[in-house]
Amino acid sequence: MSDMDETIGNTPGSEHDMLTLQIQDLKAQILDYKLKNELLEKELLQLRKENAQLKRVPLFVAAVVDVLENGEVYLRQQGNNQEYVTAVSEKLHRTLKPGMKVAVNNTLSIVKTIGNIFDARVRVMELDEQPSVTFEQVGGLKEEIEEVREAVEYPLTKPEIYERVGVEPPKGILLYGPPGTGKTLIAKAVARQSQARFIRMSGSELVHKYIGEGAQLVRELFILARERAPAIVFIDEIDAIGSMRTNDGTSGSAEVQRTLMQLLAEMDGFGNRGNVRIMAATNRIDMLDPALLRPGRFDRIIQVPLPDAGARLEILKIHTAKMSLSDDVELSGLAELTENTTGAELQAICREAGMMAIRRDADAVDREDFLAAIKKVKREVAAPDSRMYL
Repeated sequence: MSDMDETIGNTPGSEHDMLTLQIQDLKAQILDYKLKNELLEKELLQLRKENAQLKRVPLFVAAVVDVLENGEVYLRQQGNNQEYVTAVSEKLHRTLKPGMKVAVNNTLSIVKTIGNIFDARVRVMELDEQPSVTFEQVGGLKEEIEEVREAVEYPLTKPEIYERVGVEPPKGILLYGPPGTGKTLIAKAVARQSQARFIRMSGSELVHKYIGEGAQLVRELFILARERAPAIVFIDEIDAIGSMRTNDGTSGSAEVQRTLMQLLAEMDGFGNRGNVRIMAATNRIDMLDPALLRPGRFDRIIQVPLPDAGARLEILKIHTAKMSLSDDVELSGLAELTENTTGAELQAICREAGMMAIRRDADAVDREDFLAAIKKVKREVAAPDSRMYL
């Protein structure tokens, strides 16, 4: 028995209890101090890391212009465009490729590779998931769909056919026609069918305020597409940057023309695009620059017309497949009543008919609902002037 235990044992009961409480209190304080010490040690470690980071020499970003022999690399520093040649290890030399971004120190030696850095506006154009649209959801347009598949899908899924015949597939394809006829829908269906990365952008997204910004986005867009190959680049409303070049003397027009010239260079340049297929859509083909329409850039120019009676019937069947229809609804008759309507308008008619049935708390959509929806949609949407799309 220790001296403390003997002392406690020789003390009266009240003093014994008091000493016991003091011992417990001291043990609690020791535990508390241990926890505080651990927190302080963690804080000290973090401060040491931050201090070391502040003392660290900053790295600069450079681009690999060319990989030379004898373990040397030709670099161009970002920002000041300073060019220089530096030596690297054999292992690093094998991994470097022209166009790659690297980090260099004050002695201009490569510390690590970074890879390509893309503008955030370019990264959001890439869809993480493939489109959910299938060809079964596109009514009519059988010949147009087959032409698109021959130019875009089959070169990615069946390249051996073109090699066997000895024919190069079309480089690009342009879809034109009135709004709402299914141009974007076809592009989404092709991307899903070919299992390719789908990079979609609008032509207006490439129109920017500052000089060279639009052209830079075009370059990064095609670099991203080549890295994600097989990929499909779909440029919607291409007339925003592809309109005929004029000499009006304004800086805004000049910037749009610079962006267009960069797009022309990417489509028809000396570089090989590999497994990258280009699609574009427009409602105003009459506004496009002739250089954009010539063979070698858009090898196939396909008109997507207004649906005929048979196509309208197919579209109505697609959009009413999940709807509860009354026995008096005859889709073939409705297809005859919806002449000069687009696929988007037919979808709106089906939606409005369903909303009218919901409004009167019905169990199914009847013929009167469709007739009222046709009147409403055709009154809201004026008949398109198809002369500009021919």
